Amino acid sequence: MELFAVFGGVEASLELDFFDDIETIIRFNFVEKYRVLNQLISPSYLIEEPYRFLLVAIARGDGRLSNVFRKARVGETLGLRLLDELVELDMVEFEDSREPALKKYPNQKLEKSLRSYKIEPKVRFKQPFHRFWFGFVEPYHKELIRGDSKHFFENFEQHFSRLHSLVFEQLSHELLNHYYNNELTINGNYWDVHSEFDIWAEHKNGLHILGECKYTNRRVCKSELSKLKQKAQTSGLKVDVYALFSKNGFSNELKNSHEKNLLLFELEDFRGLLE
Repeated sequence: MELFAVFGGVEASLELDFFDDIETIIRFNFVEKYRVLNQLISPSYLIEEPYRFLLVAIARGDGRLSNVFRKARVGETLGLRLLDELVELDMVEFEDSREPALKKYPNQKLEKSLRSYKIEPKVRFKQPFHRFWFGFVEPYHKELIRGDSKHFFENFEQHFSRLHSLVFEQLSHELLNHYYNNELTINGNYWDVHSEFDIWAEHKNGLHILGECKYTNRRVCKSELSKLKQKAQTSGLKVDVYALFSKNGFSNELKNSHEKNLLLFELEDFRGLLE
């Protein structure tokens, strides 16, 4: 899973030694062979301005359009044109917000704190490799060309766990759909003015599933389920089934809770995606 978070989408173009530790693999490919991997970014103008700024902003942010444009320092008109081009290149994709409109009727007055809030989509990379390249490699390209990897590895050690979490979340979407025999009509993230949720899915029979993904070195406890239920209530979501995905398993209290509307998935369960 760690290697997929880095090389997903281009693994066929590389010869990876899976017996090496992740840092050795990263050093060999992104420091010693930096110029070779740089050629995998195609078209080559994507590492030039303003594309580079936009792609780095996507990789290092939450994906919301307004935040991407602000971090990339591009206007909305130019930003949308560039994103449309990146969609055509099959590098990124949009995920629309499913948040209901804040106004229930046209003349409704909103609270002052909500007047500047904007319901908007997110933009995401289609391949993990591109997310890693523009989030971890490209910002240090001048140093890596010189063979200087100090700042690259400092950033890698500080933020790589977040990249794991994103890939784990995406694979959790796939596993949930697999569990429901590929009968989910909606399956993705959900965000609104109150919270963000890793998984909000709907089965073709109308069943709604809300999920949380935890890629940490500790077991998930029952308190995580309680917090998820509270967030769902605040956001006004009607939930039929809760699904928790954990890298390191679950507490005995949670496993023995016998809740009828709860699904628990551990790391071993992901082997089902390889069948």
